[in-house]
Amino acid sequence: MPRQERPHPDEPTSAHRAGRSHGGRPPADAPERLTGAADPGRTPRQPGSAGGEGPERARWADVAKGVCILLVVLWHVVVKHYLRIDWGVSPPIPGAWGALTEQLLPLRMPLFFTISGMFAAGAVTRPWRVVRRSKVGRFLYLYAVWLLIHTAVLALVPSFDTARAGDVADLLAQLTITPSNLWYLYALALYFALAKAARRVPAVLVLGGALVLSAVASAGLLETPGNRGGLYQNLVFFLAGLYFRPFVERLAATAGWGRLALTGACYAGGLAVIAMTGARAWPGVWPVVCAVATAFGVTAAALLGRSATLGNALAGLGRRTLPVYVIHMPLLALLHLALVPPLSTGMDGGLRIVLAVVEPVVLTALVVWLCLAFHRLLLKLRATWLFDLPGRGSRGRRTGAGRTPIVGEGSGLDGSPARTSPPA
Repeated sequence: MPRQERPHPDEPTSAHRAGRSHGGRPPADAPERLTGAADPGRTPRQPGSAGGEGPERARWADVAKGVCILLVVLWHVVVKHYLRIDWGVSPPIPGAWGALTEQLLPLRMPLFFTISGMFAAGAVTRPWRVVRRSKVGRFLYLYAVWLLIHTAVLALVPSFDTARAGDVADLLAQLTITPSNLWYLYALALYFALAKAARRVPAVLVLGGALVLSAVASAGLLETPGNRGGLYQNLVFFLAGLYFRPFVERLAATAGWGRLALTGACYAGGLAVIAMTGARAWPGVWPVVCAVATAFGVTAAALLGRSATLGNALAGLGRRTLPVYVIHMPLLALLHLALVPPLSTGMDGGLRIVLAVVEPVVLTALVVWLCLAFHRLLLKLRATWLFDLPGRGSRGRRTGAGRTPIVGEGSGLDGSPARTSPPA
């Protein structure tokens, strides 16, 4: 039997032990509270998960999510801001940053969706009424709310190079058939619905169809306006996480430096073959490289999770991916508007080289920090409706500390539980 996911917000998280409150069983989609734990290899058990017995959540998954959201922000910082500035430096530093972030494309979203699929196992066994509200409805609601916010803010920064709705027709298209930069939320809603509908269909047929779709789309044989290509290409990784969760968990549990080197070499080799031969246009090549990159990412996340300091930091961020994901784009647009003039003026050559080297990292860190700060502020203002479907938190039971969990406080993109205490 597949193990169940942690109930509550954005995308990926591991199974938890079922909780009891006042002698009764909590609702399937009730928010949960993160309790304290000492084992650096594990994330503490979450009381309140619906369903049967389950192991503690492996911390490597949170670490992987933390790395993935950092790579998402770094990609947007480089492509939508950094490469739009004329740095005027002789070393090809901007080109190096562009090339580096492009090589991470097979890793970032496939790994994110694989983890999301792992934690969908419990959700797809629940009744349709629960899945419709706690997963499909919730992600579509968040997508629609933040699409409107993005549209309004991005209209203030027309020079910022990103997809945006220019009129009502564009907005309707982004709401329905051509998802915006928030496409991950849109994809999760569709993937959960599809996984639930296909639950009794043989896995080989479902996975085979998703693999064919990914291979055809990644080879450019389908029209993929906007971010529709991401929808087509990543379904197979969500389903792989769902169907092969025990294998992925074993991969993480047995991670070692030798495998990291092997998978890293295979990943780099695949990228080199694509660069030299143009094999990206060959059906099936890109999904294979993404699968190798995902194996590398799982192994690396498991090893990083064994570090107390770095592992704690990345796991903490991995449990708060939702606010970073939905806030970072409009925030980056406004920062781009403020930073372009000073960065485009004359300055000392040495200083300009230093800035060209470090600006993507510094700005990525700043954007993530500001996203989490805005998230805390919005929760203090009771704007929980920005991070969860209204009404989902009203049924949450009180925690052992006598505090009702606040919806959206520490949300993961895949529906992982919220923290009830602000991050340190």
